[in-house]
Amino acid sequence: MTHEQSDQERMESRAHLLPEEAAVGSDDPQAQAEAILTESDIREADQNAAPDTVLEHRTSDQTVAVSEPPD
Repeated sequence: MTHEQSDQERMESRAHLLPEEAAVGSDDPQAQAEAILTESDIREADQNAAPDTVLEHRTSDQTVAVSEPPD
């Protein structure tokens, strides 16, 4: 989204169904677009908001069992 693009323009743009969405149809593309963009804005503001999108940051010594070197 560009900074110049208003919320209304974003919704109108997103309300045009994608081919996959058009194949199954939509009772209210405008409401669907609003819901999708609202969720997207939440995830953009809080990177931990979406389930299963948290990237773990561990070092190799936290992930690998330490073994003794051979004698």
